[in-house]
Amino acid sequence: MVDTRRLRWPVPSLGVLCAAVCAQTCRSSPQAVPAIPEAPLASASAGSAEHTPPLEAALAERVALPEAAIDAAVEEAIANQSLPGAVVVIGRHDRILLRRAYGYREVEPSRATMTLDTLFDLASLTKPIATATSIMVLVERGGVGLEDPLVKYVPECGTGGKGEITLRHLLLHVAGLPAVTPKEDFAYGRDEVIRRICNVALRAPPGAASIYSDLGYVLLEEVVRRVSSQELPVFAREAIFAPLGMSDTGFLPSDQLKLRAAWTELVDGVWRAGVVHDPRAYLLGGVAGHAGLFSTADDLTIYSRAILGGGEVDGKRFLSPRTVAAMIGPHDVPGGIRALGWGVQSQWRGEGLSPQAIGHFGFTGTALWIDPDKDFFTVILTNRVHPDGKGDAKPLVARINTLAASAIGPAVGRVDACPAAAGNVRTGIDVLRDERFERLRGRRIGLITNATGRARDGTSTIDLLMNAPGVTLVALFAPEHGLDADRQGTIASGRDVRTSLPVYSLYGDAFVPSAASLAGIDTLVFDVQDVGTRFFTYASTMRRAMETARDHGLRFVVLDRPNPIDGIDIAGPVQMPLTRSFVNYHSLPIRHGMTVGELATLFNADDHLGVALSVVPMRGWRRSAYWDETGLPWVNPSPNLRSVDEALLYPAVGLLEATNLSVGRGTDAPFERVGAPWIDGNSLAASVTAEALSGVGFAPETFTPDADRYAHQRCSGVHLTVSDRARFEPVLTGLAIARALRSLYTREWEFEKLDRLLVDADAMKAIDSGLPMATIVETYRSDLAAFATKREKYLLYGAGACAPVTAPANK
Repeated sequence: MVDTRRLRWPVPSLGVLCAAVCAQTCRSSPQAVPAIPEAPLASASAGSAEHTPPLEAALAERVALPEAAIDAAVEEAIANQSLPGAVVVIGRHDRILLRRAYGYREVEPSRATMTLDTLFDLASLTKPIATATSIMVLVERGGVGLEDPLVKYVPECGTGGKGEITLRHLLLHVAGLPAVTPKEDFAYGRDEVIRRICNVALRAPPGAASIYSDLGYVLLEEVVRRVSSQELPVFAREAIFAPLGMSDTGFLPSDQLKLRAAWTELVDGVWRAGVVHDPRAYLLGGVAGHAGLFSTADDLTIYSRAILGGGEVDGKRFLSPRTVAAMIGPHDVPGGIRALGWGVQSQWRGEGLSPQAIGHFGFTGTALWIDPDKDFFTVILTNRVHPDGKGDAKPLVARINTLAASAIGPAVGRVDACPAAAGNVRTGIDVLRDERFERLRGRRIGLITNATGRARDGTSTIDLLMNAPGVTLVALFAPEHGLDADRQGTIASGRDVRTSLPVYSLYGDAFVPSAASLAGIDTLVFDVQDVGTRFFTYASTMRRAMETARDHGLRFVVLDRPNPIDGIDIAGPVQMPLTRSFVNYHSLPIRHGMTVGELATLFNADDHLGVALSVVPMRGWRRSAYWDETGLPWVNPSPNLRSVDEALLYPAVGLLEATNLSVGRGTDAPFERVGAPWIDGNSLAASVTAEALSGVGFAPETFTPDADRYAHQRCSGVHLTVSDRARFEPVLTGLAIARALRSLYTREWEFEKLDRLLVDADAMKAIDSGLPMATIVETYRSDLAAFATKREKYLLYGAGACAPVTAPANK
């Protein structure tokens, strides 16, 4: 129980706390929700009814939000003196679900009740809403490019390494600039501020560290000013706020707007209300790229709906869908993930939001979070700095976000619960069916799949989507090996006999869907079983299809599946970005320990794809599990991977396949043997056995392939048998075989071709020099450790999936 005698302001009853009721009081049949009518700016007193837009015009069919819990969360925050009041709006792209005002916007020197039309100092929300969005408008207009160097527009910022700073670096807070400079630097006018920022020493090279910096956004404001020949307030109003109808949003509020402003702190004997709180923005006259914007919850609702609508709300467009996707798409940055102008990872974002959710906080107690995957937003505006600067709104934001996310849409995001028992995995298609295909309802689907795309009971994903209520399956797309996963070589397009749907090959004349093949499709769905090895092509096909989806404004949905050789072990050299090909498409180690859904999330951020990505997560998967521990039936992902053991051997034996060796294709044991007509199996077996590798044995043998390399020729070599999966290290085994071959068959073996799949010059040199295995591993150890750190950010099934996630010590 809170002792109200000790509070700085009285605790209002819930009737006072909620200055407006939510959709519960005006429920109606489902309909598109019009924009909230603009509040009139007549000279009425603050909080009068004339400033409150009619709820009937703004609220529609509601999701069953936990309204009482949300009310209680705000009431508790007020009672605990974390904040005097708040306005909360929760909605989707086409409707408002909850819209309420609570508590007070002023408690000292007198009290004024919080109203829905209260004007808030957004503080750092200025960065994404005014500055970053203005930059994206200029990008769309061709005025600037994200990779343009800052010095192209602000040439005085070319000293001390700052010539390498790009606009993207500034937007992502990775330019290396310090967070701030002394307040006194801002007291001599804008030109002097720019000069002093340009002369400041970098804290890190551009791109090397994440340092949240107000200075970067002051420089971005300067870019807007110089490129557009307009001050930021004018440009943002004309390009963003006016087109969207955000009539209460802007810098330097008028006297009329100040009448309904939330109060902040007492500064130099004067209470600030409608005057910027940030001291540096204040010294600049109230306008800065990092702070100074004012707005209302209703205006931020319009903005949020426009972002969810791909740049359009209620028939009003301010950005193209592709520009919005580029802005809100995740970017991998040192130590985390960010979007252009937005945060993605935060301890205060709450639980249950998707990995695609973006958000930002303002120092004054404001927050905006937008989740494009789950199609909802939260606007939470408080004046937590009133009256003494000691409040804290972030725990409330996290609590409300969690409550909203739990009620809106299917579950997404990281799964940390350990399954009660192994052997009961439900893949993405199983989960989708359990949810009655809610995530795809109303969508026109292009399905990328093959024989491995099937539910736990064996029903194909094709059949399930063909019969899914509210879902239209338009076309099929087949990766390498074709729709039945049983063919070699390039694949021709055709038509599926059972469904009569067109089947477009992604491993033939083209490797990506063509514009013609995407006609009538608004969503690409990927359901193909990967095998956990970098140079297997299915993830490459997914990566290319994601880029195509981005280019055509399509949603991309991944139905997640287990990594069949476990989701823990990572091993091998990490391929460098400059050496990409169809089989080496991303900076991954040979064995990456990720699911296709996790890979898609990594690709989207690492390559700045900006695709509208959604991953349907599995349920019941343990990261430590091999495929035959999942309870799922094995379906050959390709003609020559016929068992879990062959998939486990693939990183070892497949690594050698680009050279002049037979890896068992055309025999009854593909990827279980290595040989050639010029090899002596006894010598090779002895040499590799001498490496004392754990969990695997090597037996000399002869075999004659009936197809593929050395067809109908007698080959000698070794047969590999895995005796202990837990101790077996496939990549190390492949490198040991390569080392032995290089030593034994210097002239016969085409060693140079090993690098086509190994893709590591240092490891190649070490093998060529006959260095010990430990030395070969040492050539890529640091890169592998760095990948392990990055990988952690994208894992959808965490340590709670029954096993620790660590980088192996000797792989």
